[in-house]
Amino acid sequence: MSTFTNIGAIVRKEWQHYFRSPIAYTALFTWNVLFAVFFQFALTYFLEASMNPGGGMGGPPKPNINEWIFRPTLMNMAVVALFVAPMLTMRLFAEEQRQGTWELLATSPITDWQIVLGKFFGAVSVYALMIATSLLNFAVIFYYADPRPEWKPVLTGALALLLMGSCFIALGAFLSTLTKNQIVAGILSFCLFLAIWTLSWLDNPMSSDPVKVLAYLGVTNHMDDMVKGVLDSKDIIFYLSFIGFGLFLTQQSVESRRWRE
Repeated sequence: MSTFTNIGAIVRKEWQHYFRSPIAYTALFTWNVLFAVFFQFALTYFLEASMNPGGGMGGPPKPNINEWIFRPTLMNMAVVALFVAPMLTMRLFAEEQRQGTWELLATSPITDWQIVLGKFFGAVSVYALMIATSLLNFAVIFYYADPRPEWKPVLTGALALLLMGSCFIALGAFLSTLTKNQIVAGILSFCLFLAIWTLSWLDNPMSSDPVKVLAYLGVTNHMDDMVKGVLDSKDIIFYLSFIGFGLFLTQQSVESRRWRE
């Protein structure tokens, strides 16, 4: 079979695992409920500010839908991704090892990279489905708002959310190869994701060069421009490099386990 056929077969297998268990339904439900809550808060705050603009020529500028609704909602969902990503990755390899099906997968005519990419895209596609369904909330704004808001910040913001989550999924897949216990894999993933998240707090122009390098590795720093509608190649390269590094670690771990067995 071709490479894409093998990867596609693993993706389908992962979807069957997700949707035959409560994992996918719980993740979808939690994500969409929280998205709706954050969206409702932002929309209410925007409407109140619009009806009470402060008046006068010297008053505050008119509230902007992109800045007051879309951006805060997407940034809040980036926090939710910290909790949802471990749910999607903790079983990717740990469950295979626990059930003893890893031996069958390891001895099949499928390369390590095909296994890693298949499981990665399986998890990312479920995560992408979560983002796509939640964006239906924003459709209300585009339907009723006059004039209609800009669509670009929504698309670039959703892309930022997808790329950031994909970074977590790539690293979570690696951690899932290190243990047979899903809970352990989930806890390790969350702790690592949180540590990477906090690197963004080091961002300060007055910091030393080593601290600035650590702050650059913070995943949320590269979301700021994208949720404003600015698509910078350096941010895309950062996320893709981060994902590539996580997948490389995963492939190396899978290869070492294959040789041990």
